[in-house]
Amino acid sequence: MPSLADGSARPAVAITGMGVVSAYGCDAGAFYAGLVHEKPVIEAVPLPRDPDGRCVWWSMVRGFDAGAWLDDKVRDGTDVLAQWTIAAAAQAIRQSGAMLDPLRTAVVQGTSMSGVQSLMRAQYEIDRHGPAAFPRKTMMKALTNMGAAQITLLHGLHGPSLTLSTACASSIDALGVAAGLITAGRADIAIVGGTEAGHSLVSGAAEGDFVPAMVFAPAMFGMQSPSADPRRACLPFDAERSGIVTSEGAAAFVLERGDLAARRGAQVFGYVRGYGSVADAFHPSAPEPSGRWEAQAMRLALNDAGLAPADVDGLYAHATGTPVGDTPEIRAINSVYGGRKTALAVTSIKGHFGHAAAASGGLSLVAALLGMAEGRIVHTANTTRLDPEIGFDVVLGAPRAMQVDVVGINAFGFGGQNAALIVSRAPPGAGPGARRS
Repeated sequence: MPSLADGSARPAVAITGMGVVSAYGCDAGAFYAGLVHEKPVIEAVPLPRDPDGRCVWWSMVRGFDAGAWLDDKVRDGTDVLAQWTIAAAAQAIRQSGAMLDPLRTAVVQGTSMSGVQSLMRAQYEIDRHGPAAFPRKTMMKALTNMGAAQITLLHGLHGPSLTLSTACASSIDALGVAAGLITAGRADIAIVGGTEAGHSLVSGAAEGDFVPAMVFAPAMFGMQSPSADPRRACLPFDAERSGIVTSEGAAAFVLERGDLAARRGAQVFGYVRGYGSVADAFHPSAPEPSGRWEAQAMRLALNDAGLAPADVDGLYAHATGTPVGDTPEIRAINSVYGGRKTALAVTSIKGHFGHAAAASGGLSLVAALLGMAEGRIVHTANTTRLDPEIGFDVVLGAPRAMQVDVVGINAFGFGGQNAALIVSRAPPGAGPGARRS
């Protein structure tokens, strides 16, 4: 078991609560059921006022009721990003049942977009009506840290309150940092997660002629798939992959010192065992082609967990379905896990509902934990013809029933942000199991 600098055993970090806001609904169970049953949520949305009549692929959060999670004052003073963060965290806290010590509870949240919906709305109002129309709460709504800050305000928390912005790696980096606060003795509990909002026309800010500028971003940047079929719009690891589906949402967790969770008889969904984070230092938007730094993040997570590649049962990959993005990850997984006697089971959930950016790693963790409890790994939707460079076992067609005791999560983002997490069913010291190859 990994130890601290003074030689003492590192405390276990238990996951005792989960929360979700997604296209499948505002509940972790509904989200997981949507994945298992492959509920269709990807839709073609016309680009507003586009002279060419183009559409973009989206998986939207629909029917979110802010009033179910926060009062009118908080709702009126927050961007949709903070509202989703609050809602997901509230679910996780409620499920955990943990008593939040105000001085020993940390809040760590990840996001890439900040409160841009409110900022875009403010610019729209100024352009139409002049400076006097500027909504006076815009600065508060737009600040990146307001999701985490609102959680501390709502629960009276005085521990560390941190917000990480590492693009699509944000939620996994937040989980790694939060677990580190607990193992270092700086907190006993952490409310942690990641949220992405700001693209959608239906996320609570579309009124009249206002269209959020970020609606146009994926199409104009060339990331969207040109496919006309929603089942071919996002094909992780497929030889014919052609682009992403834009998604959004939030994932939140309660991390808790393992001995405290055991003492109060809490339900434990898994344990954070290892975390790795490195930078590509290669390109603002393209990953380093060989995958060497993505592989390094995975190796660091394994080393941090005190586990070997053969100890891992499955991997929830980042795999967004882009030609450029998936290839380095394929090479990285081949490099780290290629020496096993039995091929590693690998999946990506982005074929189901798209790429939720900063929330994507956290949503993969929800799928991994609930799948682990049921003894299965969620499949990679829609993918049929695998990239010939793949040297691992991609789960296709339907969820696979199998024993899952240790699982990895990858999350890679623009700017060369590479993060990897290892979680397990059993706490450190219980051993990975004797059945592995």
